[in-house]
Amino acid sequence: MSQATKRKHVVKEVLGDFVTPTESQQIVRVLGSPGNNLHEAVTAQGERFLISMPTKFRKNIWIKRGDFVIVDPIEEGEKVKGEISFILYKDHIRNLQTTGAWPEAFSEDSALEERRAGQQQEERAEEGEGLTDSEDDDSDLFVNTNRINYHYSESEEETDEDEDEEESGENIMGGKA
Repeated sequence: MSQATKRKHVVKEVLGDFVTPTESQQIVRVLGSPGNNLHEAVTAQGERFLISMPTKFRKNIWIKRGDFVIVDPIEEGEKVKGEISFILYKDHIRNLQTTGAWPEAFSEDSALEERRAGQQQEERAEEGEGLTDSEDDDSDLFVNTNRINYHYSESEEETDEDEDEEESGENIMGGKA
């Protein structure tokens, strides 16, 4: 089977199927990735351990911090205590919540995250409404730190030094004495 065909089947399986965890499996939240296809995870009870990404998901499916996965336990593992069997997306989480298979501890966390995201969007909208067209805010523009910053100040009045230079220049050139 070619790599493209394999990727197509793996993605179709992950996105299409709705899976409920068995008695031995558990739902965990991904906390981070120390490397080598290992991920740090936490259970609903607060237990932290490492989980491994199976070869069928590697370079095909990506997970990030905060994602939820279903894990098969590995009894002989000391540090790595589980292997990812299924990656949960929003549709899968909603399905598990309606069936009652979703852990209550994660329901509270996900509700808090949704509230925070909503508050951040409201704050951004309020900031956007506060700005008017007459205000020019260049603070978000890119500044090239490899160039010298020149600050030009424009003034209509000539300074005393400019007047002195003009008078001395006229005397040297043979102008007015």
